[in-house]
Amino acid sequence: MTREVFINETNCITPIGFDVESNVEAILRGDSGIQIHNDISLMPNPFYASIISDEKINSAFSKISAETKYSRLEKMMILALEPIIRNSGVDLNSKTAFLLSTTKGNVTALKDNSEQSFNNAHLDVLAKNISDFFGFQTQPIVVSNACVSGILAVSIAKRMIQSGLYDNVFVAAGDEVSEFVLSGFNAFQAMSELPCKPYSKNRTGVSLGEATAAVLVSAEAKNAKIKVIGDSSINDANHISGPSRTGEGLFLSIQNALKEAQIDGQKLDYISAHGTATPFNDEMEAIALNRLDLQNVPINSLKGFYGHTLGASGLLETVIAIESANQNTLFESKGFDEIGVTENINVIEKNEEKNIDYFLKTASGFGGCNTAVVFEKVK
Repeated sequence: MTREVFINETNCITPIGFDVESNVEAILRGDSGIQIHNDISLMPNPFYASIISDEKINSAFSKISAETKYSRLEKMMILALEPIIRNSGVDLNSKTAFLLSTTKGNVTALKDNSEQSFNNAHLDVLAKNISDFFGFQTQPIVVSNACVSGILAVSIAKRMIQSGLYDNVFVAAGDEVSEFVLSGFNAFQAMSELPCKPYSKNRTGVSLGEATAAVLVSAEAKNAKIKVIGDSSINDANHISGPSRTGEGLFLSIQNALKEAQIDGQKLDYISAHGTATPFNDEMEAIALNRLDLQNVPINSLKGFYGHTLGASGLLETVIAIESANQNTLFESKGFDEIGVTENINVIEKNEEKNIDYFLKTASGFGGCNTAVVFEKVK
């Protein structure tokens, strides 16, 4: 008998709120974190992005610790984890794992040309710093696989629990807007000159963002509202940055996840998609969903609220999707106007009430990685 796997606690730190409740309130109001920024330390020209003010981070962090050694990203990750560890009452013993998910981690440390900074930029050091803050007894595990990292971490946590090695896995995901990331996307000519417009005819690319999110994945159903019932991750190795034109990796990931969940795709009430608003990503997703006959399932991208938060996006969007299911409300796909993909999909244009029992979270990223996870609301 395979163990059941639940999500018991959730939290997120974003430009529109420092807990789940304030994020959902902002989404319902239609408030986006994407603003114009004029910061030459990040980019020579003004750019649109979703960035958290340092003042807010430092003020919130000072309430839980007087320690000054932590980087900005570490503070954001600790802030996401702290309430859920405290609320859960879970003992951080040998049956409790800590999984850290990120794309770039402390890449900003490399601005300072010293051995110490070079050391701090390593992902294992980032994970250990956060693990030590809370006193986890197990070795932290790092998941870093382009932009699927956040949702892939949920998939890995599920498998760790099903293996019987762990009863609880705390997952934290985070990335920040840095000069490194901005210059990279800019070099690809993938950045939108205006706030991004996923799936829209006039979309021109991504808006970048930063956030951290955290969840407790558990074998125990204590306070659980959501069960993780199927997952899959397929790499189609299509191209270093371009997604598969046929959506093969995403198609297979969703197909496998539904098969493990033992539900027909028509039972899905909602899809929280990747929707980066680049010409190729959105088109690929629409093709994959049509191949699976999922074109009528309501779908949104939360990138219009948060920008693309890289490795954090999959976990942050899962946290918001869980609230969507708990409140039986479909949240609008902000920035969407006129369908701009060749295959039709059912993009959510305004907040609406809908009973949500099953939902799917997908993500795709550089190097051809794709992940899909199916969730069920606990009755």
